Amino acid sequence: MNPIFADLPTTVFEVMSQMARETGAINLGQGFPDDPGPVDVRQKAAEAVISGWNQYPPMMGLPELRQAVADHYRHHQNLTLDPQQEVMITSGATEALAGALMALIEPGDEVVLFQPMYDAYLPLVLRAGGVPRFVTLRPPHWRFTEEDLAAVFTPKTRVVLINNPLNPAASIFPAEDLDLLGRFCQRFGATVVSDEVWEHVVFDGRRHLSVLAIDSLRDRAVKIGSAGKIFSLTGWKVGFVVAAPAIMKVLSKAHQFLTFTTPPNLQAAVAYGLTKDDGYFAGMRADLQRSRDLFHAGLVQAGFRVLPSAATYFINVDLASAGINDDVAFCKTLVAEHGVAAIPVSAFYAQTPVTSVVRFCFAKKDETLNGALDRLVNVFAKAA
Repeated sequence: MNPIFADLPTTVFEVMSQMARETGAINLGQGFPDDPGPVDVRQKAAEAVISGWNQYPPMMGLPELRQAVADHYRHHQNLTLDPQQEVMITSGATEALAGALMALIEPGDEVVLFQPMYDAYLPLVLRAGGVPRFVTLRPPHWRFTEEDLAAVFTPKTRVVLINNPLNPAASIFPAEDLDLLGRFCQRFGATVVSDEVWEHVVFDGRRHLSVLAIDSLRDRAVKIGSAGKIFSLTGWKVGFVVAAPAIMKVLSKAHQFLTFTTPPNLQAAVAYGLTKDDGYFAGMRADLQRSRDLFHAGLVQAGFRVLPSAATYFINVDLASAGINDDVAFCKTLVAEHGVAAIPVSAFYAQTPVTSVVRFCFAKKDETLNGALDRLVNVFAKAA
C-alpha cells in the first residue's frame, strides 16, 4: 500500500459526522447547503439524460460549456479567454487539483501551501512527489507578508497552491497580496494553482479577483472553478480549469488519464446555468449573506467571539478569549453535551496549528440554524 494514503488517519470530519449521527446532533460541520439547487438547472440535466447524448463527450468538455465558461468569466470577472485553448472541464475541482499537481510537479519539486488549507491539498502534493513548504496564516485577517513568502520560496519552488476565497478561514486575499505573490512567482519561475471554487460565494458587495486578472500571473497560473459551489449542487462534481495554452496542453494530458471526461448531461445543464442573469447570482449571495448574518448575530448573543466571514459557507469563532485552546476537545464536547457538530480549524493545518478556532457551516435553513443557536446559547452559560 502507498503509505501516503494507507497511513492517513480517520479525518476529524468523519469523526464529527459520526458523532453527530450517533447523538442526533445538528450537523454544522459538513460544507453543503440544505437547498437542493436551482430547479431549472436540475431540469436541464434531467432532460439531457433522456433526449441528449450519453456516450463519451469530448475529453476537454462539451464545446458549449467551454464557451459558456469563457463568456461567464468575461462577464463576471473581466477575463478574456480562448475557450478552445484555455478552458477544460473536469469531474470536479478536486480532480482538477490532482491533475494540475501531477502535470506540474516532478519528485523533489517544492510546493508552497497556505495553511489552514483544504484537506485534500497535502496528500495530493505528496503523492505527486512534491515537497511541501508551509505559510502559516492566523486569525483574524489570515494574511501573508513578504517575509512569509521569502521564508518558503527557494530555487526548487515550482508550484504555489492557493485557495481564494479561503476555506476554512472564510477570508479573501486582496489584490495587494496576489500582486506580492505574483512578484515572487516571477522571480522564482513558479506556477500558481488557484482553487477559486468559492468565487461566487462572496458577501458585502465584494467582487472576486482571479489570479488570472493579475498581470504577472496571467501566463503562469491555473484557475480552478466549480459548478457545484456556484449552483449549490455539490454532488455534481463539474469543475472548470482555465490556464494559458502552454500550461493547458500539459494539464489536459493529466486529465485524459484520470477521469478522461465528465457526464455530458451535467455539462449541458451547467452550460445553461452559467448563462443565467445577474439576478440569480446576486440572489444566491443575498440568501447566503442573510443566513450568515442570522447565525453571526446568534453566535454573538450566545457569547462567542465571531471572526469576519467574507466568503464561503462558513463562519468561525475564536475561543482564545474564553481561555479555550483545544478546539478538538471543544468540538467533541459540543456534540456530546450541546448537540451541535462543528469542525476544529486545527485540522486544516499540517504543523504549528491555530488551536482555538472552530468552524460552522451556515448554508442551512433558518430552522436548522435557529435550532443550533438554541443549543449554542447554553455553551458559556453552562460554563459560567
